[in-house]
Amino acid sequence: MDAFNAVDADAAAAMIHPCCASTAWARAVVAGRPYADRAALSDASNPVIKGLSWADVEEALAAHPRIGDRPKVAVSTEKRWSQGEQAGVADADAEVLTALADGNAAYEARFGHVYLVCASGKSAEELLGILQDRLDNDPAHERDVVRDELAAITRLRLAKLFG
Repeated sequence: MDAFNAVDADAAAAMIHPCCASTAWARAVVAGRPYADRAALSDASNPVIKGLSWADVEEALAAHPRIGDRPKVAVSTEKRWSQGEQAGVADADAEVLTALADGNAAYEARFGHVYLVCASGKSAEELLGILQDRLDNDPAHERDVVRDELAAITRLRLAKLFG
């Protein structure tokens, strides 16, 4: 945390960017420095995510792969973290993977963005069930759910970064 508090704003934003790929989020969090500890940083992150414009949320969403559509080679921090977070999908059978792919397509057609869920510790079947339930949400409610999920993922990633 000391290094994060001490570096210039651009370097600090680059440090935390893998946690949430919204430029506005990174700038706002960096502007709140110094932070006493990871908990203070995480606490500051949550209201920033809640206050992001939808375009800023979409910028963050663009860094997240579809559930079940994980990259074969993890060349970036975000991709490595996504692979770990989606570990419950790794052993899913073909039927569940097909249902996830179909569900992702239906979700994207309905809401216009990738299905985002904090996947850590969840099986492929759980993730599919959550996806299917969320397809019934109205768009405004789903945006609130997406912000909550983005905040949860960001908290986990901040813990990885500063743990």
